[in-house]
Order: sequence, then structure tokens, then C-alpha cells
Amino acid sequence: MTAGPSAGGGVRTSSSELKRRLVHASGTGLPALYLLGFVTWRQFGLVMLACSAVAAALEFFRLVVGLEWSVYDELTRSYEQTNVAGYALYMFSITGVVLVFAPHIAVPAALMLTIGDPVSGLLGTTREAGEPKRLRTLGAMFAVCLAVSLPVLVPVAGVFAGGAASVAAALAATLADGFKPVIAGYVVDDNASIPPAASVAAGAVLAVAGAAPVLG
Repeated sequence: MTAGPSAGGGVRTSSSELKRRLVHASGTGLPALYLLGFVTWRQFGLVMLACSAVAAALEFFRLVVGLEWSVYDELTRSYEQTNVAGYALYMFSITGVVLVFAPHIAVPAALMLTIGDPVSGLLGTTREAGEPKRLRTLGAMFAVCLAVSLPVLVPVAGVFAGGAASVAAALAATLADGFKPVIAGYVVDDNASIPPAASVAAGAVLAVAGAAPVLG
């Protein structure tokens, strides 16, 4: 992502970064398949497995075979050139929570990645791995995550437990989005960490409250 201060003092986002964010947000269509009743939960799991398989194949050709397609320039950043790219981690992490957690936990966690992360990305400026986002960006991420989780969790777990689980999930997702630690030279991408962090946080609250199932 290449961004910098504009003439008015705001943030200028590159066209390639904007395209990545739009592709990112388009993934909302995946959980929408289940929310709108087009597929059952089991069928949705199979859809996500297929998406992950395609992403894994693309990464195999990119990293192992050395294939260079123009689509990779749109989907990857510089620090992903020799690592598994964010778009693949995006698919893997959503697939993981869909296969493990109950729908009322996994769906909001997926939406936090497909909606919340692009919003915070567009509001934020370029940052290096290990550099946290600004507070206003984190606040926007938290607000979006809370907004997508409350309508799903409250009807299932009730106002108190559902609300608490939503807050916990939104906080966990915001922390995962706001800081990308580097472990052994590898950047822990928020595409990989947001859904599981949100799911574990919401699941822990629901398990303690005994308000709703946790596992799928």
C-alpha cells in the first residue's frame, strides 16, 4: 500500500490498494450466502473449503512453481512476496472458524474481516509490520465489528450474553487488526488472526455464560 498525506492533510490511497480493499470487501458475499439462506451451514463449509483449495493452489504456483501472473500484483504486498499472501490467509482463516465454531460465532467473525478490516485499512495510513494503527482507525474497526456482531449474537444468546460476546469479539478483532507482530521474521497477518481471535473471544463469553452453543 502506498499512501501519504494529501493536499488537504488527509490520507491518499493508491489505486492498487483500493482494488485490494474492494476485493477484500467482496468476500462479504461468502457469509451472505448462508445469511440469506442460499446454502445450509454444512454447504457453506464446503464452499469455504473449495475457496481455500483454490487459494492454496494459487499460492503453490506462485511460491513453489514461480509463476508470475498480473493478478498477484493486485493481491499481494511487498512483504508477501516470499510468504503466503494475505488473500490466501483470508480464505484459510474464515474456513477454519466456519468448520470449528457455531454459525452465530463464525459468521460475525468472518464479517469482521470482510467489512471491518477494509474500512480500517482505508482509514489508516501505510504502516510497517509491527507498527500499530492510529486510535481513530482502531475505533472505527471496533465500531464496525460491534455493528456486524450484535444483530447475529443477541438474537441467539440474549441481550446480556450476546452483547458481552459481541463486545469481546469486537475487541479481539480490533487488537488483531491493529497490530501485526513479527515472529521469527514472519509477519502475523491480520487476515489470519482476526476471525479466530474474534471467534475465541465470543466463544469464551458464551461458554462461561452458558447462553448458546460454541462449536459448530
